[in-house]
Amino acid sequence: MNLRLEQVNLHGNSWKRSPREPLTHGNTPPAACRCPVASGARGGYRPGASRGDMTGWFLAVFVLGAICCMSAVAEDARFSHRHSKDYPAGFDANFADRAAWEKRRDTVRQQALVALGLWPQPPRTPLNGVIHSPIDRDAYTVEKVFFASLPGHYVSGNLYRPRGRAGKLPAVLCPYGHWPDGRFIWRSDADVQKELASGAEKTAEAARSPLQARCAMLARMGCIVFHYDMVGYGDSRRIQHPLGFTDAESILRLQSFMGLQTWNSIRAVDFVLSLPEVDEKRIAVTGASSGGTQTIALSLADDRLAAVFPVVMVSMNMQGGCVCENAPLYRVGTNNVELATLCAPTPQGVAAAKDWTEDFETRGLPQMKAIYRLFGAEDRIEGRFFPYPHNYNLHSRQMMYGFFNKHLKLGWPEPVEEKPFVPIPPAQLSVYDAAHPVPADATDAAGVRRWMAETSDAQMAALAKTPENYVRIVGAALRSMVVDEMPCPGDVEVIDGDRPLAPAAGLSWTGHIARKGTGERIACRVTFPATWTGTVVLWASLEHQPPETARRLLHSGAAVLTIETYMAGNFRPAPSTRPAAQPPRTAYAAFDLGYNRSVFANRVHDLLTAIALARGWQQTRRLHLLAHGGAGPWALPARILAGDAVDRAAIDLDGFDFDQVREDTDPMLLPGALKYGGIRGLIPLCAGRPTLLCGQRKDDGRPVSELVDFLLK
Repeated sequence: MNLRLEQVNLHGNSWKRSPREPLTHGNTPPAACRCPVASGARGGYRPGASRGDMTGWFLAVFVLGAICCMSAVAEDARFSHRHSKDYPAGFDANFADRAAWEKRRDTVRQQALVALGLWPQPPRTPLNGVIHSPIDRDAYTVEKVFFASLPGHYVSGNLYRPRGRAGKLPAVLCPYGHWPDGRFIWRSDADVQKELASGAEKTAEAARSPLQARCAMLARMGCIVFHYDMVGYGDSRRIQHPLGFTDAESILRLQSFMGLQTWNSIRAVDFVLSLPEVDEKRIAVTGASSGGTQTIALSLADDRLAAVFPVVMVSMNMQGGCVCENAPLYRVGTNNVELATLCAPTPQGVAAAKDWTEDFETRGLPQMKAIYRLFGAEDRIEGRFFPYPHNYNLHSRQMMYGFFNKHLKLGWPEPVEEKPFVPIPPAQLSVYDAAHPVPADATDAAGVRRWMAETSDAQMAALAKTPENYVRIVGAALRSMVVDEMPCPGDVEVIDGDRPLAPAAGLSWTGHIARKGTGERIACRVTFPATWTGTVVLWASLEHQPPETARRLLHSGAAVLTIETYMAGNFRPAPSTRPAAQPPRTAYAAFDLGYNRSVFANRVHDLLTAIALARGWQQTRRLHLLAHGGAGPWALPARILAGDAVDRAAIDLDGFDFDQVREDTDPMLLPGALKYGGIRGLIPLCAGRPTLLCGQRKDDGRPVSELVDFLLK
């Protein structure tokens, strides 16, 4: 009998699809374009939610003497259960012990640091800080500050210092959110009366300038307070909020508005620690709304904090509606509650309001307490709901004062009551004037991104000189970029099939596989020859696979395993069956890629699932990976992450590298890929494992027969 290889869909039409076919969308990414669910995400698959159905997708199959068409009408939760800022992954905090949590914590923190462009951190360049023009108040002074968080980008703000205090003093960083006029907020008389009438505030000055109220009271309590601008607000105007970091290249290099603001916060810690009177063991941070988002990000990125107090952003509901609060990869498989908990057992207070945080006391606080309990530190986490709209009003502030009084050891009489203060008009708070102009080297978003790229490239070049460090840094980054690692065979299940899957000589099986508990469905076909030797070849290709190659593999005694990777071939719902996507606030891909794996990463994920399936067969002795015809680029990360689970790999890269990606709709987009050197940056991670790579240039490919030669050595 002759071996025949066919590629067939349910309508009988032959197919061939380019791996680079764009996944077009207007201002909104269609649900089918980017809808992966992290396999390890807690609460990632929600049975009972609306489902889309997928029809007309197909799989290359291998049969002796006949064409066998795989009927693959199936549902995959990565289409129908797409996460977003309003519907993030869950967090159940159900860990057996502290060690189990710490393993999860390290994974999520690593992913967050990679997402923010802080793995590794950029070099700490000179701050060149300027402090000038003090304004006197009865118990404190207010000064004007600016410093360079990186060359040409300046952080601006006001420094509050208590008067008449001796010895080392605690310091509190105060980032803020999207308040009207930012640091210069100055409410109208009518708005002041509304705040007073509602009970949100008790004094006119606090109602007029609630941000100054916070800083003034903390200074009275003995804290040095740095109240600094969000990028694009206050005196920070060289970069327009929130523009300049939303194109495909910024995603490929993990350059984001959120990452820049987090770096500004880290450098703000450096700044206050440069003040001789600051106690390095008593540094805290508090902010509301986007300032709460910044507080969470700083708490997971900087271990120098002694206490944190995020306000109206710790939630399992909406996660942050602005470009400045989102970054690719940042919340894939996680949410703000878990991200805020990463700093445990650092003391943390949380205030919630009548907004998306209103259920925090029942969905959020219990989970945080469970984690703090693992450290024997449940007394270090506090949370409370206040029945006022989205705010940082008197009630939340007074909770914060008491919390910092306790954990920063301020010694203020309890209960802490906010004192009257004399607010400073906005014009007097402005940092820049004729004597202190904006520095001549101040740059825009393009200049900041240029510095980020040059610095990152230099770091990668330096790492390449020490292979061990290179593998550690870039390997960790790769796991975060695909939000996955090699699963255990027991984590993979067979969903259905034309018969029970019991690997044996002469068996041909068709069905679906998935990671347990994810709701995925990956079409799969495996053919075992009559003379099966225990070798399995996982064959990945988007093109017509030569029948003579399949014949050769089977006649060598190798089983041939094929899968339909995510969004490849016809694996894509028809437009009429795609779930409707909720329009994001702007056309920024991180509103999707910050909550779901990219198409590229899902394809890596599917290959790893298939590898784990085959490795779970007791009779499997060797497993090889064969990739060509457009599948090589995602087979390379799979080979790296699979490690020793793959014995030999032969991969044709088809001339692809990530610098060819121009649009965020390109299915070959992998967030962070260019930051870590692209395809060439990944190749060193294969060291020590038999791997044949070809096609780094378009004219550098090899016949499939030569790839098989390498596998069958």
